[in-house]
Amino acid sequence: MSPTKDHHSYKESRRDRPPKPKPANPIEEAVKTWLSRLPTDLHENLKLDVSRLIQLTPKRWVVYPPMVLLPPGCFGEEWRAILRSEISTEIMGELWRLLLERISKREGKGVLTHLAINSGIPPNKATDHPSSLNSEVGVETLESENILRTPSGLIMLYGNFGPSLPLGNAPRGTDFEEAFWVSTKQNGITQVWAPRHTMFSRGNVKEKARVLDFHSANDTGRARSVTKEELASATAVDLYAGIGYFVFSYVKMGMKQVLGWELNPWSVEGLRRGAVANGWSIKVIKDGDVSKSFDEKIVVFSEDNVEAAERLRGMDSSATETIKHVNCGLLPTSEMTWEMAIHILRGDGWLHLHENVGVDDIQARKSRIGDMFERWLTKASDHRTVKMEHVEMVKTFAPGVWHCVFDVNVTSAGV
Repeated sequence: MSPTKDHHSYKESRRDRPPKPKPANPIEEAVKTWLSRLPTDLHENLKLDVSRLIQLTPKRWVVYPPMVLLPPGCFGEEWRAILRSEISTEIMGELWRLLLERISKREGKGVLTHLAINSGIPPNKATDHPSSLNSEVGVETLESENILRTPSGLIMLYGNFGPSLPLGNAPRGTDFEEAFWVSTKQNGITQVWAPRHTMFSRGNVKEKARVLDFHSANDTGRARSVTKEELASATAVDLYAGIGYFVFSYVKMGMKQVLGWELNPWSVEGLRRGAVANGWSIKVIKDGDVSKSFDEKIVVFSEDNVEAAERLRGMDSSATETIKHVNCGLLPTSEMTWEMAIHILRGDGWLHLHENVGVDDIQARKSRIGDMFERWLTKASDHRTVKMEHVEMVKTFAPGVWHCVFDVNVTSAGV
């Protein structure tokens, strides 16, 4: 047979093959196995609608080794009805163990040992919330604003997530050692956090990548004219450092040093561990440290960012006079730091302002922000000019509402 005929026969045989079966969902597999193992009398007493329960199981998951995170709201009312019944914690534990086992096999990322249901970060601190689906739901008591962005709504299903600390209690060194830590890699950068105490926003990966590429030609073909040599002698400031979302992007971009402020001690510890994992030097500054210069690549101040301007005034000019980027990454708005931010940026550079904005209001908000900065500069007799360079729509926050980043370019008069 000729090569041409062989080729055609091969193509025809491929077309004749039946399509590969779609892999079974490992969560559904685990649930089916678990239900099949329940005693018959339990099925009868609970009047289980097995097909309906299978239909209600989540179809998606995210792995942050060694943890599996299920989507918010999964396992609905019918599942909760089962969990509040006579089924014991031990029997439920068998379901979670099976689920981890099946997902571990599918993912091939080693043994997965912890399971939780994700939840949005509550705007206020609350007490009496359930820590697992086996707990009775208490009445939530709203307290003050959740300024530390503690993930108090996380539902921990399986595995030891570390000690539970009273709200507002500062962790000690032993608490950090006893906590459960996970990690992930985005854009080649490792990030570390304790899921019981610190949030992680997977959806920020796009914005982190944009920061990394900020000084290469952007989508419109323009280039932000900063050379590698200039970056290597420049500083960035992140007023909401978290676990290093954007701090690490500025370091990898090639900047000499990044200064960050963060209130949550768990986030600070996650940032420290992440820096070590990436091979970057880091120093954590706490109350009472009045050092004026630092050799480390990352310096994080474990304090409220209202102290940032005063801290910077007391530091050597080698860092403060070379600031090129100031990141203000708090939602729903970081506006409370914007006036301070433009004065922290003493020369030319960029401010990156995060805010949730209605999709129909973005352009109007952009114009108002520009006017605000013009007023602040005029008030300070500062002759620099501002340009609302770009609005990045990062992700939807709610129907019709976008997480936006407003890039503000600040230049000296005549530049």
